[in-house]
Amino acid sequence: MKLSNKTQALHDLIAPAVQACNVDLWGIEFIPQGKRSLLRIYIDKPVGENATPFISEDGDEELGRGIGVQDCVRVTQQVGAMMDVHDPISGEYSLEVSSPGWDRPFFQLAQMQAYVGQQIAFRLISAVENRRKFQAKLVSVDLENEFIQVEVEQQQVLEIDSNNIDKANLIYQD
Repeated sequence: MKLSNKTQALHDLIAPAVQACNVDLWGIEFIPQGKRSLLRIYIDKPVGENATPFISEDGDEELGRGIGVQDCVRVTQQVGAMMDVHDPISGEYSLEVSSPGWDRPFFQLAQMQAYVGQQIAFRLISAVENRRKFQAKLVSVDLENEFIQVEVEQQQVLEIDSNNIDKANLIYQD
């Protein structure tokens, strides 16, 4: 789960602007697409136990709110102004800001810790057990040694080096 040099430079530049909007920078994706590139920023904020309850659109009482449209608008304006000043991307680009959503992508190993026991979809750089793409239950996250353990079919546990993970997403389950 290592970022490219360009993505890391953008992350370092964008992080203070996002934090100024009182939200957390979950991760970024920079996708060069010829003349028009895409910069996608994922923002998140914790929903605390002390948050004020509210009534959702379907009439249920919920505790606190995650990312809303106004959060995305503020971050878009803040990051857009900062990008205009520093101009780190040559050529045209589109800027997208959103929450990570139910099927949230993971950008750092530490982000996975809260999802131990849940199903994750993986795309690896190098095959493990002759597989590069698979879904598995996340068993453990070892931040110190930078690897995870996942359980695939027949309770087989695989150990995966974090530097071998190209992409990882949570699989939403009711």
